[in-house]
Amino acid sequence: MCEFGPGPAAALPGGIGISLLKVYDLQTPDGSAGGSPHVHLACSEGYYVVAGSGSVQTLNPKGFAETPLQAGAVVWFDPGTIHRLVNGGGLQILALMSNSGLPEAGDAVLTLPPEHLTDRETYLKATSLTGEGDDRTSSAMARRNLALDGFAVLRESYETDGPPALDDFYAAAIRIVQPQLPDWRRRWEQGARRLAEQTGAALDALEAGTAPHLQAAELHELPAPTEFGLHGMCGRLDTYDISSREAEQ
Repeated sequence: MCEFGPGPAAALPGGIGISLLKVYDLQTPDGSAGGSPHVHLACSEGYYVVAGSGSVQTLNPKGFAETPLQAGAVVWFDPGTIHRLVNGGGLQILALMSNSGLPEAGDAVLTLPPEHLTDRETYLKATSLTGEGDDRTSSAMARRNLALDGFAVLRESYETDGPPALDDFYAAAIRIVQPQLPDWRRRWEQGARRLAEQTGAALDALEAGTAPHLQAAELHELPAPTEFGLHGMCGRLDTYDISSREAEQ
């Protein structure tokens, strides 16, 4: 049975991660503005639209779709759904990520052209950002545009071949992330899995007419983001990192 109490970390409810995302507003080669298409292999992700408007383009075995976004909208998608945010004007999103924010901590592969997906070293060389300030922005946009090239090829291939058009990309993405899987498993075990087990223990206790976990109740707080304006795949990120809080528990 899982022990009650705060455990090794004061995790957010359900073991999720959150970031405030200001979607890139710099124009892409196809004439729109927005972020880099990419996929998560183990994690689901959701968006709560805080302000502005735009859309999210998605591609998965069921096909391509473009879903409008406006303030107050909530959308989410499963692992394996390639997604790309399009900024129609002032688009800001609260990103809700499973497994303690793993999508921003490794579980993401950009839709680069196949020659950049041959192995992990080649992929990392193509996706690493360089420079500072405006130079870093230029590097982020070059990475985004490269991912858009690969995304266009995938969409075109899907039109002719259907779901099998994604097989090679999925296989390459799996090879790229495999060295990270032990760290991903630890994050899951210490976050979402631990919290689910705590809920099971609480239900067992309540059925027995007791509630020892109530004696450990407290409020947790993240008064401000830990980092501001990071260059993410989809835009500039204000991130919340609870690792410093974890060390206090």
